[in-house]
Amino acid sequence: MALTHRDQLTLLTDILDDHQTDCCGSVSECEQLERLVKSLLVNPAVQEEMKQTLTNVYGYSQAGKNAQHLDDHIEAHQNQLSEWVDQLNAY
Repeated sequence: MALTHRDQLTLLTDILDDHQTDCCGSVSECEQLERLVKSLLVNPAVQEEMKQTLTNVYGYSQAGKNAQHLDDHIEAHQNQLSEWVDQLNAY
């Protein structure tokens, strides 16, 4: 069963919210964020206004999966994580 773009957005915001709340995460979560964002960016049902936020999340996830200390990377992005979750929930 394929996930709808709404399901993908819910999963995306759940992972970002967990990173923001727990101040930690895993490389596999960053990779999952990348896959979700890639899928959403090519989906015509996704609103154009959302694409900049998704692009920012993609950059965060790429940097996170390559970070030497992922938890430090997550902690450094606390404000952005909160903003992204709010922005994505608004769509």
